[in-house]
Amino acid sequence: MHIVDADGHVAEGASLALAAMERWPQFIKFRNDGRPSLMIEGRHYPEDVGPGAGCPPEHGLSRAAGIDFSTAQSVLKDADRDHIDTMVLYPSFGLCAPSLEDPDFAAGFARMYNQWIADYCRPSGGRLHGVAVTPLEHGAVAIDIMREAKKLGLVATMIPPALKQRNLDHPDLDAFYAAACELDMPLGVHGAPGIHLPKIGVDRFDNYIQVHCLSFPFDQMTAMTALVSGGVFDRHPKLRVAFLEAGVGWVPFFIDRMHEHFEKRGSWVKNGWQRDPHEYLKAGNIYVSCEPEEPILPGVVDVLGADFIMYASDYPHWDGDWPESTKHLRTRPDLDEDARAKIAGGNAKRFYGLN
Repeated sequence: MHIVDADGHVAEGASLALAAMERWPQFIKFRNDGRPSLMIEGRHYPEDVGPGAGCPPEHGLSRAAGIDFSTAQSVLKDADRDHIDTMVLYPSFGLCAPSLEDPDFAAGFARMYNQWIADYCRPSGGRLHGVAVTPLEHGAVAIDIMREAKKLGLVATMIPPALKQRNLDHPDLDAFYAAACELDMPLGVHGAPGIHLPKIGVDRFDNYIQVHCLSFPFDQMTAMTALVSGGVFDRHPKLRVAFLEAGVGWVPFFIDRMHEHFEKRGSWVKNGWQRDPHEYLKAGNIYVSCEPEEPILPGVVDVLGADFIMYASDYPHWDGDWPESTKHLRTRPDLDEDARAKIAGGNAKRFYGLN
């Protein structure tokens, strides 16, 4: 069984931050209170206090015995220990990219990060694949950068669950989605608390663990509502989008909830959506990452099938289960072998276009 990690992360380390700081000293500075984080455009990254608090930077990465995310070679050794054949790497520091406000800085940072992650993955013999960032807030340049990322060999482009003043169904984004279809570039919806993206419900809490519990599923429900009910998949039927880091247990409930609203009052949405939400799953527009130990995983397969679910480790972040993130997937007896193979790697290969 070939195992593909559909949502791992790279720990960029100090070198990328220092290089960015040298290039844009007016925008990036060390936090001046002695903590290991940055000020970017005058904002803390992450902002780990106050409403919607993000992860304290000193606690963001796993402390599991023996883990070593310092180099691509050590990441591959960690992957071997966890029985992972291929990893798709989203950012850690680079999660800030969608929220950068100065257009030139945002574009320059995205280009710098994309080149860096392409170079990082290149010597891995096809086992590590990078995900691009792009300044989606800033119009046409986001498309240019996504095109450049495709040429660099990056296998997807990360987008936030919502923009600061717009949802993902805003007409201004149609050109971006059209370009993603033209390029055969899948999109991964990935947010994180504390990085100055919209706070969806979690501004009622200032404890990071409470915020973390709510933020990822709320973010993904918001993004899925916009893309489905906003008609994005109708206007761009070849678009593939992954909803990441919230598990998969919420999906049957939410697809059913959207189905009810489509059936009873779908026409109330301006330019309302044209198809039952289940059809977007069947058409391959929607993919969702799972945590292999989720008790409800077989139930999700029973209700919605296994063709849209992808295993993800979240390596090397604090909430991952390295070196046993694949254990349940490999050993649990309540998945048949066809579903197991699809979730382990087959679906991720199709989503990301991997060989």
